[in-house]
Amino acid sequence: MSMKRTNVYADPEDLAIIKEAARRRGISEAEIIRQGIHLAAMANRVWDEPLFSRTFEGSGRTPTKEDVRSAVADAVRREPDPGTAT
Repeated sequence: MSMKRTNVYADPEDLAIIKEAARRRGISEAEIIRQGIHLAAMANRVWDEPLFSRTFEGSGRTPTKEDVRSAVADAVRREPDPGTAT
């Protein structure tokens, strides 16, 4: 994987924590910083697809536990068998 060099300013106390963590874990400080950058990037990512793409029609009232179980069971029965071509 290719990487791009960048410079950032960091709080000295944070850098001390990173230095100690790197020593304890036996990895480089840069690796810890790369992991932190990745976590920050993923936490701020805007996804192309919504988390829930299906919509469900309802009665306008809060469903009961049995309503939910029934709706899920119906949806599972309608799903194609994963072992067959669609």
